[in-house]
Amino acid sequence: MTHDQPHAEPHDEPHAAAFAAYRNLLFTVAYEMLGSAADAEDVLQDAWLRWAEVDLDGVRDPRAYLVRVVTRQSLNRLRTLARRKESYVGPWLPEPLLTAPDVADDVELADSVSTAMLLVLETLTPTERAVFVLREVFDVPYDEIAAALDKSPAAVRQVAHRARGHVEARRPRVGVSRAEQRVVVDRFLAAAATGDLASLVEALAPDVVLTSDGGGLRSAALRPILGRDKVLRFLLGVMPTEGDLAMDAVEVNGAPALRFVVDGVLDTVATLLVEEGVVRGIYLVRNPDKLARLGHPGEPVVLAR
Repeated sequence: MTHDQPHAEPHDEPHAAAFAAYRNLLFTVAYEMLGSAADAEDVLQDAWLRWAEVDLDGVRDPRAYLVRVVTRQSLNRLRTLARRKESYVGPWLPEPLLTAPDVADDVELADSVSTAMLLVLETLTPTERAVFVLREVFDVPYDEIAAALDKSPAAVRQVAHRARGHVEARRPRVGVSRAEQRVVVDRFLAAAATGDLASLVEALAPDVVLTSDGGGLRSAALRPILGRDKVLRFLLGVMPTEGDLAMDAVEVNGAPALRFVVDGVLDTVATLLVEEGVVRGIYLVRNPDKLARLGHPGEPVVLAR
């Protein structure tokens, strides 16, 4: 996927060039704070409109200035999303992003945009999330974060310490290489494609947890499903029995994932949490509003730090 460049008149060329230079970084910041590519794009559009009015002679550090604007806009958007999630039907999962394979080469970046990590970030307060993302992922200096949040550097350090402890207590314990993930994902895909239930069972941890997001628009469980037998029954229940079903492995949020297409229409994207050679978590996104960007061939999102 490519991002639309902001519209700029000829006299705006210096603004457009500076914005374009940091656009991938700004999108990544907004997406990690919001878990929604659509909302991240809206934040960037708002940031561009503000940036286009700025006197560049008064901007010492365009990167820091733009990150500050995007952070503030993302915090405002987080409050809107919080209200929206209160009425959301069933579990909410982040909008999956088709990403380039080289994202996985940056281990910290790939970890920060993984579905599992984005769900951990959902448990932080908006301020904690902003501080954690800016400091731990993008290594923004404390004084710049303080300026973005209208707080003192000392206060930001306290928030960072609290957020770091919160995330460490909840993040997946076992780091798995992309090659190991690919082996398990391919095994899961082969078992699902051939209907080999024995192999599918072997690919799942006994305490596997499945979370599905249909947004009230598609069939999904209203709460997470725990345990291999229950998860297997649910998967068999939602698998299409009619129509032309195609499955393939894709790179989503910096890791191998599965895409299920029925009669040429994207039905489900599944990201898998792999630990110790088995699937310990399954995240099914079925809400069509969150699948629009993955439903047709396109260039992957370019993420940057």
